[in-house]
Amino acid sequence: MDLSNPKSGGSSMKEDSEKPGFEHCHIQGSTDPLVSLLQSVLRHCVRILALLMTLVIVWGLLDVVHVLWQRLNAPPYMLLNINDILATFGAFMAVLIAIEIFANIVVYLEAHIIHIRLVLATALMAAARKAIVLDFHQTSSAHVFALAAIILALGLSYWLIARKQGGGDPFCRPIEGSLWSRRRAEKRARARQAEEAQRMSQASHSLDRNE
Repeated sequence: MDLSNPKSGGSSMKEDSEKPGFEHCHIQGSTDPLVSLLQSVLRHCVRILALLMTLVIVWGLLDVVHVLWQRLNAPPYMLLNINDILATFGAFMAVLIAIEIFANIVVYLEAHIIHIRLVLATALMAAARKAIVLDFHQTSSAHVFALAAIILALGLSYWLIARKQGGGDPFCRPIEGSLWSRRRAEKRARARQAEEAQRMSQASHSLDRNE
């Protein structure tokens, strides 16, 4: 969803929308002064959400440490049974879900879009956490089938969006055109340029010594 200033973000959003594999949802900005003011307020609200989500991640990490410490200090000491392991996995997954939500917020802040594939990945992780910590002895079969249907629908949606990129395994291929992919590509390009410059410098020094 594009809430950026139309004077500065319109052309970049158009370029991003033409890139393959960059699945997102955006709405063109408005020239109305009131709408522009409201969009500015929303951007500040999203920044506050990013700050709060960072605090949630830190608190979640402390909760993981607390849960693990409690499990290790309960009899039998320094040992984990299957229930303790599942509880620890649930705490870990909660932190990872918070990190995924933070990634969604960062993408929105930097590109003013809602990345659909990233949202689906976050929902899949949340559903997977629910399946991991689910107590099948106290859960009805209807609940289990409903959770399975949700995971199947999310997985199918994710696969259909990833398949549009074409070729290879859509579940293992990085999101093309994303901010992180572009930054990694830029870092690799700079590293190659530095290596090439170093090789040229070494070749020049060797020629000077031969002369």
